[in-house]
Amino acid sequence: MNSGDTAWLLTSTALVLLMTPALAFFYGGMVRRKNLLSTIMMSFAILCMVSVLWVIYGYTMAFGPDVRGLVGNLSWFGLTGVGQDPSSVYASTVPQLAFVAFQATFAIITVALWTGAVVERIKFGSLLAFAALWFTLVYCPVAHWVWGNGGWLARLGALDFAGGTVVHVNAGISAIALAIVLGPRMGFKEGESMEPNNIPFVVLGAALLWFGWFGFNAGSALTAGGLASTAFIATNTSAAAAGFTWMILGWIHRRPSVIGAATGAVVGLVAITPAAGFVPVWAAIPIGAIASIISYYVMVWRAKAGRVDESLDVFACHGVGGAWGALATGIFATTAVNSAGSGLLDGNWKQVLIQLVAITATMAYAFVLSWLLAKALKATMGLRVKEEEESVGLDISQHGETAYGGIS
Repeated sequence: MNSGDTAWLLTSTALVLLMTPALAFFYGGMVRRKNLLSTIMMSFAILCMVSVLWVIYGYTMAFGPDVRGLVGNLSWFGLTGVGQDPSSVYASTVPQLAFVAFQATFAIITVALWTGAVVERIKFGSLLAFAALWFTLVYCPVAHWVWGNGGWLARLGALDFAGGTVVHVNAGISAIALAIVLGPRMGFKEGESMEPNNIPFVVLGAALLWFGWFGFNAGSALTAGGLASTAFIATNTSAAAAGFTWMILGWIHRRPSVIGAATGAVVGLVAITPAAGFVPVWAAIPIGAIASIISYYVMVWRAKAGRVDESLDVFACHGVGGAWGALATGIFATTAVNSAGSGLLDGNWKQVLIQLVAITATMAYAFVLSWLLAKALKATMGLRVKEEEESVGLDISQHGETAYGGIS
């Protein structure tokens, strides 16, 4: 056991845990004033619920002994047999419980990510039910496919350093499926103004996400050394390149938007996530910049099409950004950075195809399961609040509170 690695992993765990409250501010600032608290509550409630579910059965489903490459078995149910000694399979220099805690924070924020697609109109109880089912049937299996010992995508050779497919593609495509079943917000098709209530909250959330992302990516090295250092600076560089690119795009079309720059930085963080520990630092610049361009125009296209009210563009930011990042990993990965993976520029063109398989499989599975789960809940307990509840706002109708001292 290495005390330095353990200290870094525990620190990274705290950093990643902070990302879920940061996401709550990021999303909360983007919605209308009457839905600020309900949006924040989604992330906070998921933090609590998934933390418990992860200990009971989530960890063993995601990382437990393999069942046909699809999921872990339940031999570690309730963390039975998981203790303070290192794991020879996943993290050989830190207590396995430290690895459990670190991975719990990934599960938490992944479940919270897709909530941005359904804000301002979903029942709180239905949201929690969908979150529990999605965590069990979508997140845990996909995490095992990619990161679990024996997972079929891991055996295929898919590279995902910190969650491009497991976290971002998974949540991004699920957001679209859930938004389709849920339907648009009242006034969406009529072009009603839905301006953000607090842009400083958005910037605060983005800044805290950026801060926490160093634990997300550099912590995924699972050691306090050179690989963590590479992932750390690659993370910062991609976020900066993407944020600056988004600002320029906004400037070209109108003005350099504050909320745009913050969104761009998050897209850059998303894109570098699967690549951070496989690519040279210079590659973070094109990875971040290209992610920003693609996501920007996907967002513009969705807004003009007006067909699906995927409220806060989770798919454009996380689904598209994550897919590009996973593909870019197959292009830029090099054994000079990490002996575990090489890509196209390193002479391994097959890695691009493997990455495409991982992206496609994750998208197909997550979309279908999310759509079916949403349909099932819609037919049983219902997904949407009543029209009068949506009109008055979810802060009052779902939680009986207002964000600003009684002002609606």
